[in-house]
Amino acid sequence: MSFQVKILGCGSALPSKHRYATAQVVTHNTHPFLVDCAESTQIQMNRFGIRTAAIKHIFISHLHGDHFYGLFGLLSSYGLLGRENDLYIHAHPDLQKMLEGEYSPIKLNELGFKTIFVPLTYDSVQLIYEDKAIEVYSVPVNHRIPTCGFIFKEKPALKNIRPEMITKYDLSIAEIVAIKEGSDLHLQNGETIPNTELTIEPPAPKSYAFITDTLALKSVEEAVKGCNVLYHEATYDKTLAERAKLTFHTTTAQAAQIAKNAGVERLIIGHYSHRYGNDQIKSLLEVETQEVFKNSTAAEDGMEFTV
Repeated sequence: MSFQVKILGCGSALPSKHRYATAQVVTHNTHPFLVDCAESTQIQMNRFGIRTAAIKHIFISHLHGDHFYGLFGLLSSYGLLGRENDLYIHAHPDLQKMLEGEYSPIKLNELGFKTIFVPLTYDSVQLIYEDKAIEVYSVPVNHRIPTCGFIFKEKPALKNIRPEMITKYDLSIAEIVAIKEGSDLHLQNGETIPNTELTIEPPAPKSYAFITDTLALKSVEEAVKGCNVLYHEATYDKTLAERAKLTFHTTTAQAAQIAKNAGVERLIIGHYSHRYGNDQIKSLLEVETQEVFKNSTAAEDGMEFTV
């Protein structure tokens, strides 16, 4: 199964000529999910070849402008382009009020497609979406307003049947399905062929965690434990721990410690303060993170990686 993440924006607060604010696309088996939608998200999706019409689910972590202001323009463009498919927006209930309010710059009932709001809750980890292949969970964090991150988890795949066994035992479709689901094969002569001889174990399920603006939390460590890739905001360098605490953000060292304690395979940091130039992202923020958790990378706009 394919499982990729494309970073559309990795800055904080304000878009700049070097990096846009938070937005990324998680694509699983050709199905793209948009995570946050800051200003210029549309521009970035066009720039990097994202099939915007294929997006059916949008996940908004919280209602600070650098995480959702681009949504108004995106919805408007969908209407202009003649979108007909339903669009699901997973967000705080206040977002629906904003989009349907008297002063909203768009009229949802005039866009030509149905917008379905899925309200998030913020008291515990919740399953908020699933299909045959993947589950998405919301993870409450501690920011200045109700905020959550998201975890994308593959469902365990069925076992792969050995092709030669189909011919050897002249297996029917029903038998193949049962074997892939874990059953042994019972022959007419009374012999039982164990499932382990008939199948090959599928690849282990992969998981990706997006942790947005928050204080460093033990609860996040528990929620993302064992994830293959963790994206965690690291707005400040380690010398600005007090500033991070005051603004309910995380430092490089704190994000790295969370990754280390959670046993993730790889850490991606982002949501940088604009006090840091492009050269400092690598020379300072990435280096500080790697001092605690070696397999760390600083995100940049346009970066793509496989989970």
